[in-house]
Amino acid sequence: MASSSFGICTDTSEAVELFGPQGLYLKPVARLNISVQLPQLKSPGSSISNWEVMEKLKKMIKPDQFLVLKVIKSTLEFVRFEGEVENKSKLKVYINQLDGKFIKLSGFSEVLKVRSAEAKVSFPSRYDWDSFFRDAKNMNEMRPGERPDTVHIRDLPCRWFSNRKDKDRDIPSEFIIRKVFETFGEIRCVDIPMLDPYRKEMTSTKGVIQTFSFGQDFLFEAFIQYIEYMGFVKAMTALRGMKLMFKEEEDKAVTANIRVDFDKTKHLSERAIRKRHTEREKLIHLEKEREDRVRREREEEERKREEEKRRIEEEEMDRERRREEKVRRREDRRQEREEKRRHQRLERQRLEEEKQMQVRIALEERKILIAHRKLQTIRLLSELFNRIKVVKQQEELERRERELEEERHRQIEAERHKRLDDEKRKIEEQKRKKEELEKQEQELRKKILRKIKLMEEKKLEKQREELRKRLSGTTKLKSAVVMKK
Repeated sequence: MASSSFGICTDTSEAVELFGPQGLYLKPVARLNISVQLPQLKSPGSSISNWEVMEKLKKMIKPDQFLVLKVIKSTLEFVRFEGEVENKSKLKVYINQLDGKFIKLSGFSEVLKVRSAEAKVSFPSRYDWDSFFRDAKNMNEMRPGERPDTVHIRDLPCRWFSNRKDKDRDIPSEFIIRKVFETFGEIRCVDIPMLDPYRKEMTSTKGVIQTFSFGQDFLFEAFIQYIEYMGFVKAMTALRGMKLMFKEEEDKAVTANIRVDFDKTKHLSERAIRKRHTEREKLIHLEKEREDRVRREREEEERKREEEKRRIEEEEMDRERRREEKVRRREDRRQEREEKRRHQRLERQRLEEEKQMQVRIALEERKILIAHRKLQTIRLLSELFNRIKVVKQQEELERRERELEEERHRQIEAERHKRLDDEKRKIEEQKRKKEELEKQEQELRKKILRKIKLMEEKKLEKQREELRKRLSGTTKLKSAVVMKK
């Protein structure tokens, strides 16, 4: 059996309200059958593409389009398609656009004739359920569940029937199911197998072949039993040829195909309900026993682990005690060795210190002798440097004077040449410039001499300070030597 198919609904004009607070509506299913007569294939290996035929059919109803178009039967003589469109009111228009028309396929000279008609919806009629319960030998129409009073609906989306206040929106609510389908009549009982955690383990369902499909965790089935026969009839009549539509607050609508049938298995009969209740109690009891057994096994394992842990701890403590004893004995031996080595080290240290003291005394005497010689050398070098310094200063002053004189001669010569070039028109200007140059020369010479003199004075002062420090250090050293003696 085909699984539920979802689709976006763009036109909700034909929708009938089922339960407004939950956003649930019913929308008519608009399906049509399309048969395409195939030509005889003359050349071997040639074939007709169903996809190309479908594309041709889609073009024939443009600007409208099929919601679903699929192949339901294919033979050598014809291919039968089933198509679903948005609105049932336009179904006749689509049939007129397709029925009796011709299409041409690439690679074939013959045209293909198209026949179209409204598809019959597979849904039980009142005659079906009346005759079934009338002819059934194991049914008693005086008992609930053994008469036409239970609607079996499959492929219901879980989220559409969940309570919006619940945190888990993927679980349907029995309360919401009741509120939705009470619009057709008073309900006696509702059963949602998905909500029973023990249903898969019950013996009454183990013989039923379970089919699985992608997304089955988001779909569920429900059995709805009405008190009155008319409630059952109203529900079946309302759901005939309909698909379920869910309309969100943002006016977005989604449709889902559901499968509706009357219950033929006495699912909600008193005997079946009691049997499921008994099996559920047994399963609960078995589960409790299994949990108790698991708990006892877990406790036994925990006790064994504790005993093993305690034994290991005792062994570890014993090993630790022996290890500590061994470490203590080793430490005592080590301390004895350390004490012996310490005495030996102190003796060696005493002898070494006496030897070092003698060496230090000899070194101090030698340092005093060297210091005395260094002092004499410093005095000689200081006198020599002073004499050299005086000579160098005199030479530097003479050299600076010669340079200044040469510079002055060069400037005068340059001025003279310039004056010869412009003597007719710049006689006064040359005189003035000459006076300025002579004045600048005098100031520059004074600055240079003053700077040279200042630098020489700083150098002499620095040398006197260094010599004074050396003499002061030598005097202290002599005093220390005299006091020691």
